[in-house]
Amino acid sequence: MSITDLFALDGKVAVVTGASSGLGVACAIGLAEAGADVVIAARRAEALQETAKLVEATGRRALAVPTDVTDPEACKALIAAAVAELGRVDVLVNNAGIGTAVPALKETPEQFRSVIDLNLNGCYWMAQEFARAATDGGSIVNISSVLGLTTAGLPQAAYASSKAGLLGLTRDLAQQWSSRKNIRVNAICPGFFPSEMTEQYQDGYLDQAIGRTLVGRGGKPEELAATVVFLAGAGSGYITGATVVVDGGLTIS
Repeated sequence: MSITDLFALDGKVAVVTGASSGLGVACAIGLAEAGADVVIAARRAEALQETAKLVEATGRRALAVPTDVTDPEACKALIAAAVAELGRVDVLVNNAGIGTAVPALKETPEQFRSVIDLNLNGCYWMAQEFARAATDGGSIVNISSVLGLTTAGLPQAAYASSKAGLLGLTRDLAQQWSSRKNIRVNAICPGFFPSEMTEQYQDGYLDQAIGRTLVGRGGKPEELAATVVFLAGAGSGYITGATVVVDGGLTIS
């Protein structure tokens, strides 16, 4: 295969959760531009339709399926719809998530559990259903965070725990499925990219955090999408169980 072929996703079907805004939208468009048909999922049905239009503008097919990934039955229905409409599933991007910043002594059990349920448990339910349906093998890309590796000056116990847990889940599923099912499982730890989460930061926080990066700027959505495309395709065929940090050097600064 040529280098170009290694990055192509022609004939593949990708599933992207959390695809109603931000990085999920960028990932869906990037996968479509690489040649994949894309199944997009999120809780906000109206916003999903906007993402579907952007995917279709690349010339690829889009299937929008409103989904709450905290519900295992909804995850099952999402994958079933993908197979029924598009014939197969080859790539799963576990992007659905929520960020919170609650001091540890004020965070309620319900608040903590809701973050874990979406950011960690939801990824597991999606991975299970994908692995059952991906009979020709495939690639799972879990979107974690640099906050699964380091701290950033905000009280984010639930979020950091969920994202660190996702790295452990990535490693375990990789060792279970890479050889037995030909499904590679990797994680990405993004740094600071524009998103609904970063829009909620207090004034001045984002500038201070970006100032810690070695490249001196925040990330561009297409830079994360490019990493997802790489991990989705044959160009990363010898990579599994890995954590790829895309943070402009934040974690080593």
